[in-house]
Order: sequence, then C-alpha cells, then structure tokens
Amino acid sequence: MQAFLSKASPIHEAASEEKNHPADLRTMALTADLVSLSLRLEADPGPDPNRVPLSDGELQVLSERLYRDAVGRPLWVFAYGSLIWNPIILSVESRKARIEGWRRSFCLATVSGRGSPDNPGLVLGLDAGGACDGVALRLEEEDVVHELEILWRREMVAEAYIPRWVDLLDEEGTRFGSGIAFTMNPQANTYAGGLSREATVQRLATAAGSIGSSADYLFRTRDGLRALDMWDELLEELAVEVEEAQRRLQQLPAAEFDQPRPNPGLVLDHIADVLKAPLE
Repeated sequence: MQAFLSKASPIHEAASEEKNHPADLRTMALTADLVSLSLRLEADPGPDPNRVPLSDGELQVLSERLYRDAVGRPLWVFAYGSLIWNPIILSVESRKARIEGWRRSFCLATVSGRGSPDNPGLVLGLDAGGACDGVALRLEEEDVVHELEILWRREMVAEAYIPRWVDLLDEEGTRFGSGIAFTMNPQANTYAGGLSREATVQRLATAAGSIGSSADYLFRTRDGLRALDMWDELLEELAVEVEEAQRRLQQLPAAEFDQPRPNPGLVLDHIADVLKAPLE
C-alpha cells in the first residue's frame, strides 16, 4: 500500500519539500507547444446521441436512497479522479483511503467534455479488479441531500457509472467506514476497458473537447495525487508516454464503439440492486 497521511492531517496540508517517490518514474518537461496541446478546447458538439441521460426524478430517487442508507452514519465519497483536484462538493473531513476490488482505469470514452465525435477522449472510471488508493470525502450530515444532488448532476448524467458502497481502508488496512464510489458500468456503450495501451495513449495525447483535453485531465489527476504524496504507477507511465506521443505528433485511428445501447430502465434496476447492500 502506498504511503498515507496521518489520520489527523488534512489532505491539503503543505507537503514536505523532500518527498519520497519511485526513482524510476520519469518527470515531464513540458514545453509551450505541449502545454498548448494539453490545454486546448474544442467546440461543444452538443449531447452525445449514444448516451442515455437520467431524469431529475431518477437522480432524486438515487439521492434519497443513499441518504436513507447513510442515516446515523458518516457519509463518505471516494474520490479517485477529478474529484481529487476538482471536488465541487463541500466536505468536512478528507483522508486518504484504499478500496479493494476496483482499480483506477481510463475506461470511459467521452465525445464531448474531453473528446469529440471524430476523436473520442478518455477519462477515469473504476474498473473491476485490483485496488485503488484515493481520497475519502466526508459530507456534513445537514448538507448531505444538497451535496448529493450536486454530485449526481456531475457524475450520473448517463448510464456510464454505477454508484455502489465500498469499504474504505486506512493506512493499516483497517476499515474505517463505507463510501460511495462511482464504478464503471461495463455494459455502457461508452465503456472503453478493452482498448490497447497504444490506442489509450493516442486518445489521451490527441483528444480534446469543450472543457479541455484528455491529456490535461491525465496530468491534473497525476499532479493531484502527487500533491498528496500518492504515486500511481499507471498514471505516471501514461503521462510519460502521452508526452512522448505529443512530441511525435502522431495521430492514430480512434477505435469505434459498436456495443448495443443499454436499456436505461435496466441500468436503473441494476443500480438499485447494487445499493441494496446495507452499510455495516
């Protein structure tokens, strides 16, 4: 397990000037050209026709279900990607945590925010298998419903994620609570877990959408983890490979998705089944 902050330390506390990190992980030397590639924006093509949006009523049902399950217990949200560096929700406590059975992966394709229909981008999801180190954010009990509504509107706009309860482990491997984690739905037509490493690097290096590029998302997540003295080997390696791909300015063909479109009703039924597991 990677190093954790002490339980009493806030995650945003200034880190020591001398951090220990793997010696074989290369650091990036970004040039102005690479920065422009990473930070560029593309015109918003509008809603993705292949995504099935959840209605306000459906999002409210999910929020109320989670609120009922968490009554009398701290409600944590497990952050593993952009929620680390752009949480949007207010939390009263944050601490490092590990979950098991799920791993951080660039397995979610996007044709709008971080990509385009012609060149889909990639963002992170939790794919089955392995383990993941991230940040647990505890919500204030009085603000749970409001904060969950904000979270749902950001994360649950379509069928890509399945929220589920996961055990949160501390630095000794001891469970300190249950948290909501947004795991990837492998039946979603935006699931990209089968991409080759080469195609993954190509998309991260070249795709951009209305809110930024996939490369910028990768670098921000890596830097957010580094700021907490957490070093994700996959993200570190991908960052180096993406930088090199950008330097070569090679464009590889993007993989096409021809998976059947899921029935939104079945997706909601599955989410409801997942959330039936009680907090312990």
